[in-house]
Amino acid sequence: MTDTLSPAQTPTQTPTGRVRSVPKLVFTDAEAGALEFPSSNSRSFNYFQPARMKATLYEDVTVDVQPDPERYLTQDWVYGFAQGPGGYPKEWTAAKSSNWHWFRDPNQEWEQTIYKNNAREVRQVEASITNARNEGAFERWSDAWSRIVERHVGAWMHPEHGLGMHVFVPAQRDAPTNMINNAISVNSMHKLRIAQDLALFNLEASEARPGFKGQSHLEAWNDDPIWQPARQAVENLTAIRDWCQAVVSANLAFEPLVGELFRSGYVMSTAAANGDFVTPTIMGVAESDYERDLAYTRELVSGLTHDDQHGKDNQKLLSSWLEVAIAESLAAARALEPIWSEADSTPGTFDDALSRARERVRGVLDELDIAFEEIMSTHYGRMVALDDRMILFADPEDAAEYIGFDLKAVSD
Repeated sequence: MTDTLSPAQTPTQTPTGRVRSVPKLVFTDAEAGALEFPSSNSRSFNYFQPARMKATLYEDVTVDVQPDPERYLTQDWVYGFAQGPGGYPKEWTAAKSSNWHWFRDPNQEWEQTIYKNNAREVRQVEASITNARNEGAFERWSDAWSRIVERHVGAWMHPEHGLGMHVFVPAQRDAPTNMINNAISVNSMHKLRIAQDLALFNLEASEARPGFKGQSHLEAWNDDPIWQPARQAVENLTAIRDWCQAVVSANLAFEPLVGELFRSGYVMSTAAANGDFVTPTIMGVAESDYERDLAYTRELVSGLTHDDQHGKDNQKLLSSWLEVAIAESLAAARALEPIWSEADSTPGTFDDALSRARERVRGVLDELDIAFEEIMSTHYGRMVALDDRMILFADPEDAAEYIGFDLKAVSD
């Protein structure tokens, strides 16, 4: 009886006369189908556990699209960085989660919805600008309001672009799951689109209104003392390398205390009183975007602060992050106060707008179980705002001792 050899053991002669053999197959359990997953034994295939009984279309096209060696694969990352970890390391943020894959975007954003939502908002802005141009609305602005639009509204395109390009774009690359990355990526698109809308609006106003100085926003952003604290706050945000810290600091501190304060607290409430119905449309779209961005941020942070294993540590960590971000954002917000006196008619006051912004932040942080102390200088000493009460100190040294700040003696 002749022994039967396997293909790997059978020499093969090539046309050139050389003899070769077929490599032996080696199974490593890294191939598709090697591991068990939620629907391995189901007639309805699904490789992940949906948030509800049935997976949504958003989950079908988003969950686990980005590979993770901890889920369904036995090999490690198939690519990496020079002298660094591979793939999407969880160590790129100090925040901890027992399972990063729990996150689902409440906005359910994916490729199709991104295009639909952004196209709808762009059409809304374009239609408003076209109607204003056809009706001669730009010419009816007062000179005072025209200066505000060219300097201050124009200047706002810079923080929008800075946050979009240099805060959210890097953050979406570093986050550990595709679900988180998608949400942050959409956040960056919102910011970049609003910056573009403001730039195009600036060009339209320059063409439609005689004497409109379309380049004034550069001088305002670079040199005007009103904008320098905001510029510093944005630049400090771009320097944060921890992706979670960057997102939290931007969306829970800078955006509500500076962004909303300026967009809705000033521009949207003041423009109409000065004959401008176009600028509020653009800012209104930006506010709508922020509500969506805030929704995913709250969902993400809530999961971290209420995590069974790391919740308490995350609460302390995020509190320390926000202590810095809120202090810088409040300084930026207070520097904007002179703008409220530049228009011919200003229905609201700066103090009212800032009070609403601070209450908004406090409400969000209370909901997320993040402790928060706000330190404010006053003309009669020091005032310390705690979560449940306000403490006023007549002597700054007493206030310094209470908050653990060391006042050093200065000799003449």
